[in-house]
Parts: sequence; structure tokens; C-alpha cells
Amino acid sequence: MADIETETLALNVKNETSRLNAVILGIANDFGGTPSLTEAYDPKSKLHIKNGTFPKEKSLILEMEKVTEVFKKYDVKVFRPQNIKNLNQVFARDLGFVIDNKYVQPHILKDREKEQEGVKYVLEQLSPDQLLIAPEDVRIEGGDVMPWDDYIFVGYSKAEDFEKYVVSRTNEAGIQFLKDNFPNRKVKAFELKKSDIDPYENALHLDCCFQPIGKDQAIIYKGGFKNEEDFEFLKNYFGQDKIIEITKEEMYEMNSNVFSISPEVIISDKRFVRLNKELEKRGFQVEAVPYGEVAKMEGLLRCSTLPLIRN
Repeated sequence: MADIETETLALNVKNETSRLNAVILGIANDFGGTPSLTEAYDPKSKLHIKNGTFPKEKSLILEMEKVTEVFKKYDVKVFRPQNIKNLNQVFARDLGFVIDNKYVQPHILKDREKEQEGVKYVLEQLSPDQLLIAPEDVRIEGGDVMPWDDYIFVGYSKAEDFEKYVVSRTNEAGIQFLKDNFPNRKVKAFELKKSDIDPYENALHLDCCFQPIGKDQAIIYKGGFKNEEDFEFLKNYFGQDKIIEITKEEMYEMNSNVFSISPEVIISDKRFVRLNKELEKRGFQVEAVPYGEVAKMEGLLRCSTLPLIRN
């Protein structure tokens, strides 16, 4: 864990790929072991619980340490949540997110609220005007929110799906909240496909089917969007030659959930052979790490990181 400091953090996140200076990386210590089926809230975790293949704590810790090593290589300051026993604290992205110089603390699933205690010491390093606490009716998670220069791209569910699916994490009130608090940005919202039972038909968050990379490129899975016009918007925005389309199987394996250290450097899962070759072909430096155990919980590299400062 990073040393606890009193100096105010100079938060700054304009987009998904600018040079990373400081980040919160989740932890797997004392994560509570295999949950029961009723305790799991995504279809991929449920699948691995049923199959007896849910990840073990030791494997998760080893995978996350490999990511820490990459961050050290690039001189990134790493904060880790304070350990809360018997609590899964792997996926830091959902605890909050930074846009510009504001840390947004959202209301998340009730079963996960305790996780926010683990990063409280980081929030104590912020001045009051840096912290934006979402009202109770606003539901929004960091995996659905992507600042991208003039835009904020957001994945969400309309009321019918939001009430129907546990895997719907961002509502229409969340979209309005972003519009109200970041009037200098264009908030572009995309309805996502949801399923509580089939991980192949579920885009848990926007970063499970889409992510910008470099300065003007993106990884995208067309089938994660409920409306084809949303996919078409992104294809036209980036340009056909600037996007890497992934398959349903690759989406299931979380190929769009890589993480950028800079416009040139991407941390990816070493299992993503086709994607990593394509990234290298396009001139990216790929830092490949083992992350297949983390992936069993329907999250990957972007899900387990919460960028604080990008310059």
C-alpha cells in the first residue's frame, strides 16, 4: 500500500490514455473466498461458482502483483485499498472515478458499499471542492464512465432494464448527473445489453464492450450495444480503420478491458494473443500480464484500476 499522506492530490483525468501518474489498484487479500450463488451479482462469477473454477486468493494476489510491477516500471504511484477482511476489493473502478479535477463518489450496489471504506484514506487527501458525492437516486459506476477529451462516454440502462437486471449499474439519473456537473463536456450515452444469467450476452459495463486506446483508436464489440446506431456512432467517430472489432468470445474473455498507461503503452492479458498482435502491429507497446483468474469475476485490467492523475 502507498504511504498515507496529507498532501492534497492534484487530480487530473481528461481521457482514458494520457500518461498515468497515480492510480488506485484493487487488492485480493482476504477477499472472502468463493461466494454462494446468491451472493454473486454477475453471470460469469455464477458460472465459475457452479463449475468449481472460481479463482483462489493466492492466484488473484499473484496476478495483481504483476500489474504492480508494470506500474513500477513506468514510475506510476500506486495506492492500494486498506484491507477489509472477508471482502472482495479487487475491482476499484466501481468505487469512484475522476473526471478533470473531480473525484465522483457514486452510490453503488448496497452489498459493495463497504468497499468504499478501503479507499477513504485516499479521499482524505482531497480538498472538499475536489469531491463530488452523487445523490442517492443517482446510480453510476466507474466501469460505465469514460472521459474522452470533449466527451464523456457512458454506458447505461433505461428504467425498464435498470429495474429488471442486477447487472444494470448506471441509470438515467446518472446520465443527467454527469450533464449537470460537467457542462463543459458532451455526455454521450449508450444503452448496453444486459443478462443476469448469460455472460456471453451481458455487457456489465461499457468497458466490457468498448474502450478508447492511443490518441484516436478504440477496441469495440458491436454486440454489447442494445442499439446498433450507438455502435455506428462510435465507428464513425473513430473511423473504421481506427477500431479493432472483437468477437463475442473475445468479449466474454474481456478483450476490451485492457488498461492504458499512456497513448503508446497498454497493459493487456497475455491470453489475448490476437488482440496483442494487432496492438503491436499498430505500434503499441504491450505489457502482457497473466490476468485470467481475475477475469473469472467478470472484470479485468480497467475494472481493477482507478486512475487519479493523468498528465
